[in-house]
Amino acid sequence: MVNNAVGNAKFDFSGKLLHWFDHHGRHDLPWQKQRTPYRVWLSEIMLQQTQVATVVPYFERFLARFPDVRDLAAASSDDVMALWSGLGYYARARNLHRAAQQIVTAYAGELPASLEALATLPGIGRSTAGAILAISRDQRQAILDGNVKRVLTRFHGVAGWPGDKKVETQLWQFAEQHTPTTRIRDYTQAIMDLGATVCTRGRPRCEKCPLAEQCYAHQHNSTQNFPQVKLRKALPTKRATMLIVRDTEQRLLLVKRPPIGIWGGLWSLPEHDDESSAQQECQRQHGVHCETLGRWPVLHHTFSHFHLEITPVLCQGQPVNAVMDGTSASWYNLTQASELGLAAPVRKLIAQLQQPTTIADTTTHTTRSSHVTKNKLRQTQKRS
Repeated sequence: MVNNAVGNAKFDFSGKLLHWFDHHGRHDLPWQKQRTPYRVWLSEIMLQQTQVATVVPYFERFLARFPDVRDLAAASSDDVMALWSGLGYYARARNLHRAAQQIVTAYAGELPASLEALATLPGIGRSTAGAILAISRDQRQAILDGNVKRVLTRFHGVAGWPGDKKVETQLWQFAEQHTPTTRIRDYTQAIMDLGATVCTRGRPRCEKCPLAEQCYAHQHNSTQNFPQVKLRKALPTKRATMLIVRDTEQRLLLVKRPPIGIWGGLWSLPEHDDESSAQQECQRQHGVHCETLGRWPVLHHTFSHFHLEITPVLCQGQPVNAVMDGTSASWYNLTQASELGLAAPVRKLIAQLQQPTTIADTTTHTTRSSHVTKNKLRQTQKRS
């Protein structure tokens, strides 16, 4: 249902938005300095479900390491994931890498200039393709990211969840309708900025909005009702045990996860449902016998579709078979490990290992007795 399908025919939606952008929009973001297709593409992928302040340092580091699409395409998966580590939604990084390789092989290293071709690349849908072309090439392409959906649903009073096909189709029509024929680049940035800084999800600043005069939600004091959210069930909780396995040289055992799925392609710790199963699997899969030294407090991590409770178990590891670099598991010193693409909870645990007063101090050399080691463990736990 649409409460305000066209609004006042004399209302200049794009004109008012552009005027606001000229005075209040963001003009100094790193990807705005040189609006090449590659830089815009990289920023758009990073900005998906991630705030600008979080993205900026990642964008700058990523660009310094991979200044163009050929550099990105030639990089190893580990290098790409390491630079993305901590930004979350890791499928974005995998798709970015795959798309770069396709751009080099199929398009001679140049991002396609057509919406249809661009939208077929991994990780690039209709809205992202439109944003890349509008901002980098000034093509007249509409966009419909989360910020734009919020602006349009409120302005037009569009009922229903924006993810519903009928609602989304209506929003695309409005997006096309409002996109001007000039200053496409600025308009595209403007409507995203409005949603990010003024027409926010909570506590929108309607008094600062150039569209408030004709906005249905503002006029009816109902901004909290738009856009409507999808009813969600309570997130289930899953539990896992992660083994923090160190050998006599204080190296850490890390396991590379499969390329797809949760934390796909990242390095993690040996993991299973419970401690005993995790240790058995570690010996069977990676040839390492584990002796428990202690357990750390449960670490909580939330995904979009479930909560995860991680029980970290500190172990002394004794290889019974060789574990070689380049396989699914390898030994790393803590400095090397910190430079890898790591799952966020694993990065936290490694950081804890690096603290001089943590339980990490209990991984003593095997020449000490088990009694001394456990005694030290108890003392360290009291200090932590």
